[in-house]
Amino acid sequence: MRFLIMNGAGNRFGVFDARKDPGFRLSDEQTIEIAKPGGAIMGEKGADQIVILRAPKSPDANIFMEIRNQKGFEVDACGNATRTTAWLHMRDSGTDTCVVETNDGLLYCTRAGEFEIAVDMGEPKLDWTQIPLEESMHTHHIDVKIGPIDNPVLSNPGAVSMGNPHCVFFVEDFTTVKPDLAGPMIEFHPLFPEQANVGFAKVLADDRIRLKVWERGVGMTLACGTGACAAVVAAHRQKRTGRDVTVEVDGGVLHIEWRESDGHVIMTGPVELESEGTV
Repeated sequence: MRFLIMNGAGNRFGVFDARKDPGFRLSDEQTIEIAKPGGAIMGEKGADQIVILRAPKSPDANIFMEIRNQKGFEVDACGNATRTTAWLHMRDSGTDTCVVETNDGLLYCTRAGEFEIAVDMGEPKLDWTQIPLEESMHTHHIDVKIGPIDNPVLSNPGAVSMGNPHCVFFVEDFTTVKPDLAGPMIEFHPLFPEQANVGFAKVLADDRIRLKVWERGVGMTLACGTGACAAVVAAHRQKRTGRDVTVEVDGGVLHIEWRESDGHVIMTGPVELESEGTV
C-alpha cells in the first residue's frame, strides 16, 4: 500500500492511501504500534496521528480522511492533517482546490503556495452542548482551575469546538505553568465527557499568539491546527486579540483568521512531505 510520512508545522502523520482498498482497516493495537516513537514504520519520532485516505462518501468531496491518534481511537478533526491531505490530492490531481471529507463534515481547501494550504475550518461550535461540556455554562470563560482556589495558577479558560473539544488557557509565561504537567490534568477533567485538547496561549500582540498544546490521546505536540484555531477564537471572545492572528507553535507558524463576514475560521499553514513509498 502507498504510504507517506507528512507533517504540517511539525505535526507528524503516517498516511495510508486506501482509496483503492476499501477493505483496509487498522485495529487499535496496530495503530498504536505504527504510531509509537521508535517503531519500524514511523521511526524515532513516531506519529502524532495515523491518517487513512479513503474514497469520499459525499458526492461533493474529493477525498475522505480517517484520523486515528497515538492511543488508537478515531477522532473527528485535525487541521494540520487536513492541509497535508489536501496538498497530496492537489499534487496528484494537478488542481489548486480540494474538498476534504471528515466525520465532522466537509472542509474546503485552496493552495496558498507551493507547500502552503488554506483550509476553511467552518464555524467554531461555542454552545456548551456542542463542545461538549457536562453542565450548562457560558463558554467565554468556563469554571476550570488549577492551583489554590484563592490564587489559582490557571483559571478562566475559554472552551471551543473545532470538530474536537478545546480548553484554552491564557498565560503570562510557560515556565510557571508547565503545560506538560497541567495538560493531562485538564484532558481528563470531568467537565469534558469526550476529554479535551488543552491550549496554553501567551498573547504577544493584538495579532500574534505563542501557543503550546497538550493534545488528547497524544500529549505535547509541535503543532495543533484546530488548537490554533480554537486559541484565536477564545482570545477574540475574551477581547485579548483581533480576528486576524499569527500563531507561533513549536513546529512553525500558522495564520488564523476568524472571518467576521460569515463566522468561518480560515487556517493557512505549511505542508512537508518527508517520505513516500509502500508498506
